[in-house]
Amino acid sequence: MTETLVTAAVLVIGDEILSGRTKDRNLGYIAEYLTRIGIQVREARVVPDIEEEIVAAVNVLRGRYTYVFTTGGIGPTHDDITADSVARAFGVTIDEDPRALAMMEGRYAPGDFTPARRRMARIPAGADLVENPVSRAPGFRIGNVIVMAGVPSVMQAMLDQVAPTLRAGQMMIAETIQADSVPEGLYGGPLGEIAAAHRSVSIGSYPSYADGAFKNQIVVRGVDAEAIAAARVDVEAMLEQVRAARAK
Repeated sequence: MTETLVTAAVLVIGDEILSGRTKDRNLGYIAEYLTRIGIQVREARVVPDIEEEIVAAVNVLRGRYTYVFTTGGIGPTHDDITADSVARAFGVTIDEDPRALAMMEGRYAPGDFTPARRRMARIPAGADLVENPVSRAPGFRIGNVIVMAGVPSVMQAMLDQVAPTLRAGQMMIAETIQADSVPEGLYGGPLGEIAAAHRSVSIGSYPSYADGAFKNQIVVRGVDAEAIAAARVDVEAMLEQVRAARAK
C-alpha cells in the first residue's frame, strides 16, 4: 500500500556551487527522478562547506520531510565534511567502516589506497551504505537522510541504488494548456480565481520568450485526475473568454 503523500528535500552542499564555479546539475535530475516514482520534492537548499550550516539544514529538513537527499562533500579532501556533519546532526560517532573499506580496497593498487582516499570510508555509526558502482566509494543512508556524491554520474548511480528502497506515494499528474496568444497580464486575475476555486490542485503560469514573442503555458498539477480535469475545463474556458474579448 502506498502512502498518500511522500515528500523530499534536496540539500546541495558546496562552496563551489555558491561561488558559481561549479554549476549544479543534480537538483533538477533528482526532482524529476523522484517525481516519476511518486515522491514530491518540496524544498531545496544550497549550503556552504561549513559544518554548522550543514548540521542545521539537515536537522530542519529531516524533521519536515519524508526524505532528505544531500549531494556533495563526501570526497577525499579536507573540505569534504558532509559525513562528519551528518554524524553530528544525528548525534552519532563516525569512523572507518569495514564494509566501505572492503568496497574500495579492490579499486586501488597496493600503496594507492592513501589516507585521503580512506576518508571516503568514514561512515556515521548505524548508517546503511549506498553502493557506488562508478567509483566504489559509497554514500550512506541514516534515518531518512540519503547522502550522495556531488559528481553527477556518481550521484545518479547512487540514486538508482537507493530508489528501490524508498517508499512511494501517489503519482503526480500534470496537464499543460497552451496560452501562447494570451498575455499573462490579461489572464492573471481570472487564473487566480480559478486557482482559489480548485485548491486540491496546483495551477501555475510559465512564460518563455523565443523568436520575438512570449509563449505561455498554464500547468495544472495534482494527484486526482478528476480534479485536474475539472480545473483544466475552467482554465480553457477562461482563455477562450479572454481571446474573445480581445477579438472584439
